[in-house]
Amino acid sequence: MSADRSEDTSRVPRSAWAERARPGAQGRGATEAVSEDTSELAAQGGSAAYLLGVADDAMVYAQRLGEWMTNAPQIEEDMALGNVSLDLLGQARGLYPRIGELDGTDRGEDDYAMFRDERQWRNVHLVEQERGDFAREMARMLWFAAYQNELYAAQLASSDPVLAGVAGKAVKEVRYHLDHARHWVLRLGDGTDESHRRMQAAIDWAAPYVDELFEDDPMSLEAVQAGLVAMAPSQLRARAQHVVEATVAEATLTMPEAPGWRSRGGRDGLHSRPMGFLLAELQHIARSHPGATW
Repeated sequence: MSADRSEDTSRVPRSAWAERARPGAQGRGATEAVSEDTSELAAQGGSAAYLLGVADDAMVYAQRLGEWMTNAPQIEEDMALGNVSLDLLGQARGLYPRIGELDGTDRGEDDYAMFRDERQWRNVHLVEQERGDFAREMARMLWFAAYQNELYAAQLASSDPVLAGVAGKAVKEVRYHLDHARHWVLRLGDGTDESHRRMQAAIDWAAPYVDELFEDDPMSLEAVQAGLVAMAPSQLRARAQHVVEATVAEATLTMPEAPGWRSRGGRDGLHSRPMGFLLAELQHIARSHPGATW
């Protein structure tokens, strides 16, 4: 997907689903209409809302990375990206049940992943963008893994034992994700003229989506005040950006100038065009056969 104005959230498409099949806790229940009220999360407290953003980032990016199976440049890379996708899926699965406890709904992982409409998702725009070429994916992974590396390191000291436990496992996984992305950015950036050009274009493409990762909002600040997390998103940026800048320089690439536009609104449920299509594919089976088990 080219860096055009299709990400402009002033024209947010409605979800393809007017209604959803919404099981009760742990996937049991009946079909009911769903409100797209964006104030829903605000009423549930900062801790639940903040964690939902963290979990949704992981869930959506897991879906995107899964699209590389059979499409990566090497069969080994099919397996590598598939493993990264599974790591992210595990992070989301670890957090969703805890969010259901914190927001008082007792919803389970299937309820969050399969039966929410677009406006109820709280992920950043970076992870929902369409799969582009391989260089673009490595630029996206470099930034996202650098962010998650700092995020989970800070959450090791969380007052919430579930979050601390998820972070303890995730920090090990994310170090691999970051190392994997760095390897490819260096290899492509310092490779042929063509690979260098495409890797530079990918770094430039990612730039407008970066600020949203490190943006403080009321939910994240409330989570800090509650002791759920030790650092606000903005406090994670310096170390994450240092890793990215060092990698870009070593790869003989250049960091882009400040972009002329930037993505925003994902944490408030305002998403870019690709999100509705991603959810339609992710949720199709569960919505077509509500309550089914296998």
